[in-house]
Amino acid sequence: MFDLDSYLARIALPSRVTVDAEGLARLQWAHRQAIPFENIDVRLGRPIAIDSAGVFAKLVVAKRGGYCFEQNRLFLDALAAHGFSARPLLARVWLGATEVPPTTHTLSLVHIDGQDWIADAGFGGSYSPPMPLFEGAETTAPDGARFRLARDPQHGWMLLRDGHPGLTDGRATGEGWQPQYSFTTDHVWDADLGLANHWTSTAPDSRFRQATIVSIVLPRGFAALTDRHYRRRIGQDETAATIGDPRVYRMRLSLMFGIDLTAEEAGALFAE
Repeated sequence: MFDLDSYLARIALPSRVTVDAEGLARLQWAHRQAIPFENIDVRLGRPIAIDSAGVFAKLVVAKRGGYCFEQNRLFLDALAAHGFSARPLLARVWLGATEVPPTTHTLSLVHIDGQDWIADAGFGGSYSPPMPLFEGAETTAPDGARFRLARDPQHGWMLLRDGHPGLTDGRATGEGWQPQYSFTTDHVWDADLGLANHWTSTAPDSRFRQATIVSIVLPRGFAALTDRHYRRRIGQDETAATIGDPRVYRMRLSLMFGIDLTAEEAGALFAE
């Protein structure tokens, strides 16, 4: 059974949320501020488990982070424990894409009082709040970025973002509305998630095999570490630096992202 009390302690919520749109938003916001996005185990050559028990052990008990297939598995389990009706979807991430990208992202479809919503506790590129699923729906994130849902003739739905690129992991560079990811509401089976997770964590062409990526949502901003390149933006203030010392790299992972690695693990990542 899902240990809801331990999960809520992990994301610093004192009690359960209400089973409504407000509660959904509150749960996702707390989750993303507390549990960092990261692909460290991929870069260290470790397998990525996306079953409920394995994800809970890593992200809650061991206080690590994870990428979308881990994060949104945990989030779906937390939603179910609260009494929400939700299921996974698969998405294609368009940030930086020059061709049609593969389905390497998962998010959640949540049904509340006759309305479908999308919720995503596992997108490491920026923070998008839950949104009702209808053409033209718009919302504004706490960091000021705007999001819009549009129908796409080829790919189902497209989530668009209009916000400062400093509040992303660095892939969003254009101005105005930019495509973030597309998705359909087709039923997704565990086998589909397993296949997508396997490609994402093992394929040489996968972005997660090519760079170490860490991010965390801040109350008024966003922080990201891509390989040795660190960037943090809070309000109008932005800091960027390239880390040149493995000891500083390890300390940055701990202090900013809450990821505590051994010196050997941090050294292996730093040397990539």
